[in-house]
Amino acid sequence: MLYLDNSATTKPYPEVLSTYLKVTEDYFANPSSLHKLGSEAEMLLNQSRKQVATLLGVQQGEIIFTSGGTEGNNLAIKGAALANKHKGRHIITSSIEHPSVLESFKQLEEFHGFNVTYLPVNGEGIVSLEHLEKAIRDDTILISIMHVNNEVGTIQPIAEIGQMLKNNQNILFHVDNVQGITKVPLDLKNANIDLCTISGHKFHGLNGSGVLFKRSGVDLLPLFSGGSQELQMRSGTESLAGNVALAKALRMATEKAAKRGQHLENLHKQLRVKLMNIEGVVINTPLKNAAPHIINFSVPAVKAEVLIHFLGEHDIYVSTTSACSSRSKTNSQTLLAMNKPQDIAKSAIRVSLSYESNEEMILTFIDTLSKGIEKLMKVMR
Repeated sequence: MLYLDNSATTKPYPEVLSTYLKVTEDYFANPSSLHKLGSEAEMLLNQSRKQVATLLGVQQGEIIFTSGGTEGNNLAIKGAALANKHKGRHIITSSIEHPSVLESFKQLEEFHGFNVTYLPVNGEGIVSLEHLEKAIRDDTILISIMHVNNEVGTIQPIAEIGQMLKNNQNILFHVDNVQGITKVPLDLKNANIDLCTISGHKFHGLNGSGVLFKRSGVDLLPLFSGGSQELQMRSGTESLAGNVALAKALRMATEKAAKRGQHLENLHKQLRVKLMNIEGVVINTPLKNAAPHIINFSVPAVKAEVLIHFLGEHDIYVSTTSACSSRSKTNSQTLLAMNKPQDIAKSAIRVSLSYESNEEMILTFIDTLSKGIEKLMKVMR
């Protein structure tokens, strides 16, 4: 099997699975229970929170464990907007955000009376700082911009946006860092980020685990009512094993990034060059300001789902758009926002690497892809 869909989800590290199993077996008590077993579980939960905070360069009390990116984005966006609506009802995001962000903004707009500005992007998928600055109003209370685009890999100017907002006490800055974490460095404090979302299964943790960084002093309205878990921000019994496994995966992936970061960049460059040499392939990922693990390309003469199935028959797994949108069979909204033609947006393929990827995988993929395009184009003539 050749798995090249790591932006959808990554295969958990064996050590992470072992950790999850051990915690499940030995620390099964509820961390909120007052007895000894509960106290031991709570202690382990706090250790995991501290480890995640250290790896992210923030305070332990600023880490909220969640079920993943979608919940984290919903809690950050809806929680921040609803808790601060007395300051204003204008919020800003970009036109190429993940569905969990865009749908949150639409709900706030349709059901809670917020006014939303959806910023355009240029041909490389980058938000203009000038457009953002002009969009800010006196009643703006929240801006949400993703760090790395989940479809094409474009890196947004997060640090520059944070600097722009540094002296504006009225605006909270949220960053969806699900695709960027452990692949593209981001200093949460120096970038003046107030809220930041990550998801465990994107860096070899488990599905159903995630983290929301909430800067100390930021007001959120919790989405779940009930107990006082997760700093009173997320009611419900904690997934202790999932959270401990996430902390371990984040540590391991961070170490991998330090050791194999250049290796991943080299693979990305190699893949790009080889794709450029295949007749009929159009590369959509920008040459600059792009994450090292994502390459998006189109073959306008071949339907994306047909090419996906061909590769699948050869045990090679890639995707069309984001995993949350791939089954809808609609054109890539990100590519359309980048002013790409309909045939390009309709035939987009995403290849996403990991630190475990190697040159042999690239060569095998390119060889099979070339043969597939040649065969399918003959059939469609």
